[in-house]
Amino acid sequence: MLRRMGQLLGMIRFSHTLFALPFALLAAAMAWSANLRSDPPILFRWQDLAGILLCMVFARSAAMAFNRLADRQLDAINPRTRMRHLPTGVLSVASVVFFTVACSIGFVAGTLLFLPRNPWPLYAALPVLVFLFAYSYTKRFTALSHFWLGAALMLAPLGAWVALRAELAWSPVVLGAAVLLWVAGFDMIYSCQDVEFDVKMHLYSAPARWGAAGALRLAALCHLGMVVLLLLLSQVYDGFGWIYLTGILAIALLLLYEHAIVRPDDLSRVNRAFFHVNAVVSIGLLVIGVVDLVV
Repeated sequence: MLRRMGQLLGMIRFSHTLFALPFALLAAAMAWSANLRSDPPILFRWQDLAGILLCMVFARSAAMAFNRLADRQLDAINPRTRMRHLPTGVLSVASVVFFTVACSIGFVAGTLLFLPRNPWPLYAALPVLVFLFAYSYTKRFTALSHFWLGAALMLAPLGAWVALRAELAWSPVVLGAAVLLWVAGFDMIYSCQDVEFDVKMHLYSAPARWGAAGALRLAALCHLGMVVLLLLLSQVYDGFGWIYLTGILAIALLLLYEHAIVRPDDLSRVNRAFFHVNAVVSIGLLVIGVVDLVV
């Protein structure tokens, strides 16, 4: 059983949860700070933190497992992905379906922790799952699928804020929009590895539509937009100061490095850009944001 669970977590690349989780936690820290400044103050509850963590983990796990199911036939003929768990038979379709359903139930159950104070996470649970699952089919009909993926991860900070505040505000919307552009940009970079396969299979992606060079330019524009939005966040949310702004400068430099090491004629360092740089960006933004809020 432990071996099978390890295989399932490997299939969904569980460690990559850290790409989205820091943004949810940052939005939560911003919401808690706003709650304490409200009149009367709304106190921190441990079950809210547990709910955010559980919902994030289960939602991403369900979405990734569903994506592997939806793409299993394409993965089997793609040289880059044919050694994944489903194409090789390491995991059966039935086991992945069961895992997807279990994680979906876990996500809905996690929203119960916000009751009775806030029923909105429970109301939104099923629409959110539908939106996450729908991403897996966007590559069949639009080259803007990268932005759908970004919008899926945008739900992390939006959901955390709504779970704690039971309302929307400009602060989580701006942060979420920054996440959308960040994810869309690095997904375009990652997709450059499959440009020939996508063209051959008539799949839609930025590299297939505009070539690797065009996709990398569009990714750069997305990341420029992300930095602009993160700077704007300090204007629409009054809890950030010079520590946050210094951190945004560091993030901008990291993104410049990411684009410097990936070129249309040399994609050998895509994994370094995708996994290492982006992990530092997401965790770094959480750290500088929380430090600025508490100092």
